Amino acid sequence: MVNWVRYTVLTTLLLATFSLFAGLCAADDQHGKPHRDRGESHEGVGGKHDRNSEIHLNPVTNQTYKETCGACHLAYQPGLLPSGSWAILLSNLRSHFGETVHIDASSKEAIEKYLTDNSADHSEAKRSRKIMRSLKGETPSRITEIQYIRRKHRDIPSEVFGRKSIGSFSNCLACHKGADEGIYDDDDTIIPK
Repeated sequence: MVNWVRYTVLTTLLLATFSLFAGLCAADDQHGKPHRDRGESHEGVGGKHDRNSEIHLNPVTNQTYKETCGACHLAYQPGLLPSGSWAILLSNLRSHFGETVHIDASSKEAIEKYLTDNSADHSEAKRSRKIMRSLKGETPSRITEIQYIRRKHRDIPSEVFGRKSIGSFSNCLACHKGADEGIYDDDDTIIPK
């Protein structure tokens, strides 16, 4: 009878320990965040939340910004720069990287609000957080000045960016085919010849 009681107590303790351990593993990953498969949606603060938005930058959703700025170059995701950088860029449209940009006041205001509200310092995206950490208080006026971005490209010789198929370091779409959707993964990068 005593052995039976010991066996029951030990089995119960083992099962309880295993259940507790399994519950902890399911609840937290190595970063203390709830574990979810890539791309799985879940309900979070403010409603539905997509895991990809934690990894990738959100695609551009503001039509005014997309049409105005995207007419000349990739409409870069707001999460690539802090709000201060976007403010600098929009305050200097008479000399926008050698060009004069004409935008009516209401469009400029809408674009500025969109970029500021979704900037790297307001983004949940992992890449935006890495960008912000790399800035160390700086306010760059170009995405290509960000140390995190420069580090990600450090192994690529500078002459590669001068290739006719690429044109410049700022032509993200040349190598990152998902750039317009906010996807800049190394695995999806193809450097053209």
